[in-house]
Amino acid sequence: MSEATQQDKARVPLKVVVADDQAAVREPLAAVLGLAADIEVVAAAADGTEVLTAAAAGPVDVVLMDLRMPVMDGIEATRRLAEDHPGVAVVVLTTFADDDSILAALSAGARGYLTKNAGRQDITRAVRAAAAGQSVLDREVQDRLLATVRTKAPAPGQQLPDDITPREREVLTLIGQGLPNRAIAEKLFISEATVKTHINNLFAKAAIRDRADAVRRAIAAGLA
Repeated sequence: MSEATQQDKARVPLKVVVADDQAAVREPLAAVLGLAADIEVVAAAADGTEVLTAAAAGPVDVVLMDLRMPVMDGIEATRRLAEDHPGVAVVVLTTFADDDSILAALSAGARGYLTKNAGRQDITRAVRAAAAGQSVLDREVQDRLLATVRTKAPAPGQQLPDDITPREREVLTLIGQGLPNRAIAEKLFISEATVKTHINNLFAKAAIRDRADAVRRAIAAGLA
């Protein structure tokens, strides 16, 4: 057994709930995620109320969330999770990539947003990233989000706090360009962990709520 395999087995698996109203989608997704050594699918939900029940029963680290579900949709379920179970990260996986759906999901508290064109590696990577406090948006979603916030952003020149460091400003600029943490790390020749530290410091100093808010602030400050 390789050292990497031994390390995988030694990890505590991430507890994941898969939510989709279609069994033909839900069950294969659960099976795909279950192939990862560090992920355990603890529940499959057909609507938002079942998601909340699973979160209450816990422990749950991440919910892979469809948006259009009966009884309670994914956006309302995400909002309730953010209020009642803030430790549970949400990654949206949906066929809908329209502006209203993207902004509503991110505003409700979703940490990632993928379309159902995403591959297995994209989905597992997004689940891991969300559990680590990172955001993952697929390229189509990034492009639409950037286009939307540019049309709604305040006039350029909005000032950032004086204690923002040059490196934090660089990170905010790259977030404003739609880059995920890994790409930011590669561009700045630093580790992803260092990028995350800069983001945490930046968000605290500038009172930035989430990734979408960071994009807005970058554009408003004339950085993107």
